[in-house]
Amino acid sequence: MLVVLEGLIMCFWLLLICVVGIANGPVGLVVFYEQDVKDRVVELGLTTPERIKKASIISGIALFVPLITVVPCVAYFFNGVNGFWDGFKQLLCIFMIMNLFDRFFIDEWWVGCTKAWIIPGTEDLIPYITAKVRVRKWVGSCVGFPVLAAIISGIMQLLG
Repeated sequence: MLVVLEGLIMCFWLLLICVVGIANGPVGLVVFYEQDVKDRVVELGLTTPERIKKASIISGIALFVPLITVVPCVAYFFNGVNGFWDGFKQLLCIFMIMNLFDRFFIDEWWVGCTKAWIIPGTEDLIPYITAKVRVRKWVGSCVGFPVLAAIISGIMQLLG
């Protein structure tokens, strides 16, 4: 049950990053859009490649540093994980709860069904998350998160 709560906390963290990132408009997180949208936004003068790169670095740090540090520390030191498989299962569960939230709430509903993420001048590029992109995200996360959980669990096992 604790793992589910921790997964929900990571969902909230992801939501917070998105809310802050688009607080001044969705161009703030154009880094999460496909390249054609990024190119159009630059072409329209709404941002620059340098700002996109900066947003990429900041959002990457905000998302992945907690994912690879805080989550394992909570699992191993707070939850009392013992061994590789127990750690792997707990980390993967937390990661996949966050993944499901990202895929269904953020991608499908918030980006796909609301106007919050529409960037003026790019409406002809909607849907921003095409079927091909959905498949890529699902495959990437369904392969990437187990690999990440295994690597982190292996490292934590070696550290003892």
